[in-house]
Amino acid sequence: MRVYQRSVIVSLFATGIFIMISIANICAQEYKYEIGGAVGTSFYMGDVNRTKFYLHPGIANGFLFRYNINFHWGIKANIFAGNISGKSEDSGNLFPFAHHGSFHRTLAELGIQVEFNFFPYSDRYAYLGTKIFTPYLFTGVGGTYATGEKFFMGANIPLGIGFKYKLKNRMNIGIEFSMRKLFSDDFDVTQKGTGWNLDTPYGIRSSILKNQDWYSFTMIFLTWEFSRREDPCHGN
Repeated sequence: MRVYQRSVIVSLFATGIFIMISIANICAQEYKYEIGGAVGTSFYMGDVNRTKFYLHPGIANGFLFRYNINFHWGIKANIFAGNISGKSEDSGNLFPFAHHGSFHRTLAELGIQVEFNFFPYSDRYAYLGTKIFTPYLFTGVGGTYATGEKFFMGANIPLGIGFKYKLKNRMNIGIEFSMRKLFSDDFDVTQKGTGWNLDTPYGIRSSILKNQDWYSFTMIFLTWEFSRREDPCHGN
């Protein structure tokens, strides 16, 4: 019976340690929030650019805000702006009757994403296996507005990967690449009119599944952490 009791006590103790470590892993992020700026480049993929990354790149910049849920998960909001352009002459595509088209837009985006860090990210709590760097994945939802005689407004779904590094306590630097999936096919149409254009260059109407238009950001960011976390793990 004593052996059984000791086994139960040891099991309960081990379970308690596991729960405590799990809670620490969830709670032990020293600061809750990050805010910072980003700068980089943007490009378009669609009817006049099917496969070439960084064809006619533009300048992009913006601001971001991140809420660190724990070492692995975060929620990020961003306001980005960038220049997007394309030309059919150098796209490698052949259009009916040798038509050609080009466009240029300045876009603004408001988005929110969920991020997953591959490694537990922190410069503290080494006993939990934390690291001062990590690759991460993210996805979410956003809204896009773009200039032009025929202006564009619509939703987007971002899909991306990034890498961040803690320069020092409360200071982070990183880079991320993402593609933004749009849900209409007229992002590359900036002029009003009923003639030939890049909305239906082959005379075939698009749908959500057939839409060809995407745009991309490659951004380098610098953020500063604030608001010390108050939770049972720290008590302050």
